[in-house]
Amino acid sequence: MTSISVETLLSKMERPAEIPPVRSDPEPRVRRYPIVSADDHYMEPADMFEGRLPAALQGRAPKVVEDEAGAQWWHYDDARLAVSGTDAVKSWDGVTPYTGPLRFEQVRRGAWDVTARLADMDLAGIYASLSFPSMLIGFAGQRFMRMKDHELGLACMRAYNDWILEGWCATAPDRLIPCQVTWLPDVEIAVQEIHRNAARGFKAVAFTENPEKLGFPSIHTGYWDPFLAACEDTGTVINLHIGSSSSTIEPCTDSPLSVLGAMFAVNGMAAALDWFYAGTTTRFPRLQIAMSEAGAAWVPWLLDSIDHRSNRNKDGARSSDAAELVLRNFYFTSIDEPRGVELMSRIKPDHIMLETDYPHADSTWPDSQATCERVLTGLTDEFARQATHLNACTLYRHPQPPADFLHTGAVPST
Repeated sequence: MTSISVETLLSKMERPAEIPPVRSDPEPRVRRYPIVSADDHYMEPADMFEGRLPAALQGRAPKVVEDEAGAQWWHYDDARLAVSGTDAVKSWDGVTPYTGPLRFEQVRRGAWDVTARLADMDLAGIYASLSFPSMLIGFAGQRFMRMKDHELGLACMRAYNDWILEGWCATAPDRLIPCQVTWLPDVEIAVQEIHRNAARGFKAVAFTENPEKLGFPSIHTGYWDPFLAACEDTGTVINLHIGSSSSTIEPCTDSPLSVLGAMFAVNGMAAALDWFYAGTTTRFPRLQIAMSEAGAAWVPWLLDSIDHRSNRNKDGARSSDAAELVLRNFYFTSIDEPRGVELMSRIKPDHIMLETDYPHADSTWPDSQATCERVLTGLTDEFARQATHLNACTLYRHPQPPADFLHTGAVPST
């Protein structure tokens, strides 16, 4: 079993020869739950960096250019990266998604325009959303560290966070939860960024599930302790999104794409084990770690495995209650996982959050309400409130949905 890069994974995706037309607006769904999605994404708009870099560097800011065929490409330093349908698969309905180069107007506008995003949230009954970067940027902002000019890369990373706060979340701060990226090549700069951004309203950071995969010291070395301390001190939630190490598990070199997709959650399980045995939860007892898009069905196995080994071995946590440290510090997210959510309702109901993953291929949009209803069938109303919105609002210190949210959308037909 080996790892495969995200870039190689994307190259395996089938795509049609022509770009399908963008789906029309769906009918507004009946709002049975006020959903606060703990994991969505955006395609960064073409004007994201305009006016956000220092004057001396603004002329070298990443920009979108067109090729001779009319497709649009990002130029980052010396890298040429396609504006790709992979980041907006929900643009199409009932057809094979197009994952090659295209133009912004050829995908659903809600993927990159914040006003249109709010409208799409309204259609599905999603009250609030926390979004991660596109695959082009990398789920932990890896693109910036790969720029050859590190001064430019750092300036672009800071400009990116400015855009998140000012160009995205400021449009509707009660509905959009800010999540920063940080500067991975230097832990001291990363610490400074956590404090700077916490002071201006950021509640979370998208960090890599495995720094070693990106060429940095592992989480076991202690190198990242100042960063972890800064997150604990500021109450900044560390989001470990699957794939944020720029790799995922590949059982065989000819494993079909369906196998790789089904195994994404293994990244989350491996990261949770690694971070736990690195002692992060014992050294930083108030640290909050969200396993973004990693699912939850594997949590019971992980707890049993940790308890089994803590009672037999001398490495890692040696308490018979070792698994309790996982439940204290880690939070888990789920897209469409009835069995995993049901298990979490019994194990740790205040540490499971639902997500919609808009506008990616796995997204439940626009039928997120129906998905929630299916996932929560047979569970208590109180747990439904926790999983759909209360837990996310508590973790990210975000206002709860207003009481009339369920009554302002579509209503059931009579």
